[in-house]
Amino acid sequence: MKKIALSLSIALFFAHIANLGAQEAPTLRLSLSDAQQYAVEHNYSMQNASLDVKKAEYTRWQTISSMLPQVKAGFDYQNMCGYTMNIGGGGSMMSMIPDSITIGGMTLPISLPSSSTENSSGGGGIAMNPSGTFSITASVAVTGAQIVGIMLNNIARDMINVNLRQSEQTTRSQVRNVYVSILVMEDIVGLLDSSLANIMLLEKSTLESVAAGAAEQIQADKLHVQVASLRNSINANRRSLQMLYNSLILQLGADVNSKLVLTTSLEEVLDLNYLASLSLGGFTIDNNYNYQLLQYNEKLSKRNVTMAWMDFTPTLSAYYSYSAKTYFGKDEGFNMTPPNMVGASISIPLFTTGTRYAKIRSAKIDYQEALNSKQQAEDGLRVQYNQLCYDLANAIESYLIQKDNLEVTQRVFNNTAEKYKYGHASNLEVTNASTDIITAQSNYIQAVMSVVTAEVALENLLGK
Repeated sequence: MKKIALSLSIALFFAHIANLGAQEAPTLRLSLSDAQQYAVEHNYSMQNASLDVKKAEYTRWQTISSMLPQVKAGFDYQNMCGYTMNIGGGGSMMSMIPDSITIGGMTLPISLPSSSTENSSGGGGIAMNPSGTFSITASVAVTGAQIVGIMLNNIARDMINVNLRQSEQTTRSQVRNVYVSILVMEDIVGLLDSSLANIMLLEKSTLESVAAGAAEQIQADKLHVQVASLRNSINANRRSLQMLYNSLILQLGADVNSKLVLTTSLEEVLDLNYLASLSLGGFTIDNNYNYQLLQYNEKLSKRNVTMAWMDFTPTLSAYYSYSAKTYFGKDEGFNMTPPNMVGASISIPLFTTGTRYAKIRSAKIDYQEALNSKQQAEDGLRVQYNQLCYDLANAIESYLIQKDNLEVTQRVFNNTAEKYKYGHASNLEVTNASTDIITAQSNYIQAVMSVVTAEVALENLLGK
């Protein structure tokens, strides 16, 4: 009994923890604009797009830093393990070694260690003491390709910024689609619940009539099947509604356990005055993000032509080196290392068997292709604008028709149900009226989503 009690206590404890976790799940009350802004700030795709912008900036600075002086320091240690450099032959060793040596027009004195010795046979030696050399080198090299490379990186950074704004636009559009789908589905589920309640009342009154002998069982059975059909349709819509909520949570980048409360109504979303203004406002092609990318692609191709010409430009480089050598022995050793050194060079390309000219011609062809693609896209976008305006106008007309049809169908069903109560309508008429409602609701959903799809497509084209 103690083990059973302990097991029950543990189970209740974890159940309590689970309930606390469920209670702590955040509740987000979001209007459509709030949901779109929340997605822009938390959506993972938007976060990656923002990181791409930072990465492009770092790439640009990598190219700039390659033109700045590069400084490096080093330390070198040598130990020849007590080795002595021997100099044989007659005469004095000191007389055999000059006082100075000339290297590249620079005369350097030669100092010998005091530990240098001479033997009686005229031979001598120089002790090779341990030594260490500390050096600092600063160098810089500049080419025309580096300068053009910075320009190319600037264009690439601007293109990524356009991609970021386009990703934001796409994220807002996706959130809008799912948000409106939820509003429509909730509206439809409410209408179906109302229809189900009416048919259940008819079924109840029919069963009472059957019990009183005033109606046949077959009429009650048909209504029972109709009730089951409507209930199945409601359950399917509720499952679809939950899937839409889950999809919206993913689009928002919110906690998967979050509870969403949508505060914008369907009437506010479907603002017909705003929809009409989209078609009447005209088309400024420079606001289109795809066209902006094509413009930057044109600039990029033009800079690539300049980059190809940079193969003919010289390379300039310069350096400064400081070196300090220290001997760790009792006496200083043989040192021929100058402490300071400065140098500069220029490299001019002369002949590469036509490779550079072929590269330039290829870059010019790419530039011409970019111009052609931009012109073709410009013509296509203008045609697309006209077509999307037509699509939006047709979608609005269809939405108004299906909205009226849904209201009329609902009134017809209510009227038929009322007549059926008093025996003035048949069971078949009630079934047909119920089926007409489901069909009208399906058409209404399609009409609403067609309006939203056309609106989003036109807004994306206009860069709104």
